[in-house]
Amino acid sequence: MQIENNKVVTMHYSVTGTDGEAIEDSRAAGTPIEVLVGHRGIIPGIEKALLGRAAGERFTVDVSAADGYGERQPGNLQRVPKKYFRDAARLKPGMLTTLAMKQGGQRMVTVVKVGSSVVDVDLNHPLAGRDLRFDIEIIGVRDGDESEIAHGHVHSAGGHAH
Repeated sequence: MQIENNKVVTMHYSVTGTDGEAIEDSRAAGTPIEVLVGHRGIIPGIEKALLGRAAGERFTVDVSAADGYGERQPGNLQRVPKKYFRDAARLKPGMLTTLAMKQGGQRMVTVVKVGSSVVDVDLNHPLAGRDLRFDIEIIGVRDGDESEIAHGHVHSAGGHAH
């Protein structure tokens, strides 16, 4: 089955910087990821590289910052009250942490400065501005079901998770 929009792809991946620096590896984490193609659940460069491929394929793709996590936006800083961080007491400049969003979900941010009642954070994705190399192994491809397509994401084996 070829990968196209509304197909669910199960895959392992590893990502490195173009300098060879290891960043993340799903095999090391022990769990492949699943993504519903065509619903922006994965960076554009990977989604484009998946189209037309099939289960069993393994390939490497270089993704530019523009097709990855975007270019860094200078000044993309925000001052946030400490109460919005679960781990506020241990935050230090340079740390990555998650910030709960008003519209739901979470966003990875980098701590810039910690004050007595507020935290200044960089809202750029930690990998923004970086060209990346992905090694991808497609484990499986299936049709997305009606509910997944309607919601725009894969549902866990136990049912709708969000």
